Amino acid sequence: MARIGLLPMSDGRDFVHRDVADFIAQGAAALAGALRDAGHEVIVADIVSTNRIATAQARWLADQRVDLTVFHYAVWAFPHFTMLAADATTGPLLLFGGLDPVQPGMVGMLAAGGALDQIGRRHTRAWGDIGDPATRDRVLVQVRAAAATQALRGSTFGRIGGRPMGMYTAVADTDQWMRTFGIDVEEIDQWELVRRSELAEPGRVAQARLWLEKNAAGVHYDGKRLTPELLERQIRSYYAMRELIDEWNLDFSGIKGQPELTNHFATMDIAEAFLNDPYDWDGPKPTHVTATESDMDAALTMQLLKGLSGTPVLFADVRHYHADKDVWDLCNSGQHATWFAARSDDPRENLARTHFYPEVFFFPAGGASVHHLAAPGEFTLARLTRLDGRYRMQVMRGAFETYDAATNEAMMRMSTFEWPHAFARLRVDAAEFLNRFGANHIHAIPGEHVAELRAVCDLLGIDYDGFGDAA
Repeated sequence: MARIGLLPMSDGRDFVHRDVADFIAQGAAALAGALRDAGHEVIVADIVSTNRIATAQARWLADQRVDLTVFHYAVWAFPHFTMLAADATTGPLLLFGGLDPVQPGMVGMLAAGGALDQIGRRHTRAWGDIGDPATRDRVLVQVRAAAATQALRGSTFGRIGGRPMGMYTAVADTDQWMRTFGIDVEEIDQWELVRRSELAEPGRVAQARLWLEKNAAGVHYDGKRLTPELLERQIRSYYAMRELIDEWNLDFSGIKGQPELTNHFATMDIAEAFLNDPYDWDGPKPTHVTATESDMDAALTMQLLKGLSGTPVLFADVRHYHADKDVWDLCNSGQHATWFAARSDDPRENLARTHFYPEVFFFPAGGASVHHLAAPGEFTLARLTRLDGRYRMQVMRGAFETYDAATNEAMMRMSTFEWPHAFARLRVDAAEFLNRFGANHIHAIPGEHVAELRAVCDLLGIDYDGFGDAA
């Protein structure tokens, strides 16, 4: 849900304003009603008919901490009202103009938008009848994008550990994050996970292990790299992360893991998967975006995508390309939330398709890897990357596919079977993708979100870089 401020604009001549005030109020009520029907909160200001009202009402809306301010033009409106209101308005700004043939709302919107252009005030525009589905969709794209970007501001990212295995693309400039996104970074040592995990309540940990054993498709103990004790160590690490999140007020996180924890303690696969899930063994809970290898731009991308979709967000390596099928295997240790196995609100449905296997040779400390195959469906895939220090959002459309059981297993065994997989048919040529994509990690959410990502880039002042039919 977004919090939207609505500021209706009018003519500055008092005798004209008296005649059009009811028409303006009706148009504003229709716009507010459509936004509320879509599930958003709308705060409607008084109609602006003087310069003092413009400034006072814009400041009042700013005090409401709205995600998006909409200036509404049902009639011709004096452009200096817009300029004064915009100066008092923080955050994203949308101009909405009516297309009534009698009242020149479109003229008012264009005059106001041109004035804002002259001073470099960033804004977006929409026009038409809010009762028309196409018009409503254009407005709601801006609403969702504004809510997702504004949710970043004032948030804190918990970076557990430093740079993993020399990965430049996993590390971002904290000054740039604050300047561009309004995000602070809290640096926390991985020793805190080890230390706090030893303090977890044993009975609670044992009940969590029993829940996994009961509900998963299989917990495949081998007595060496996966034992009940190692699985409980991973569960303890999950509870340690939950403590850190609460204590430091973390909004999203990343865990380095490799090589210290994966060599000498346990993998963070269980913690990462269930932090990203909308549930755990204790019941439903909010998702907490957590990136493996403490990949900062991965976590930031995921946090934005979560703001658009409200669902868990996929994290994966671009692991393998099956050229015979034109399908990519998106696979990374532990990082797919178990929700992706069936995309069900019922954790039992997802866990019934999830196996916990002993970790592979990359991780000698052992523990359980989280194995499943992502359920099929249409997806939007994206990743924030940097080109010569400037952020860009790389975006493409695709679909996750599954095949018969024998084919699924054979394809998964071509990479690392024990890890989670998503078979993705991307709507982009493989050569274009491999030549241009700026990271080894990629992220995805169900559904169509390309327009929202374009709007996000515009609001943040970063570059949009679409692939294939998302260009």
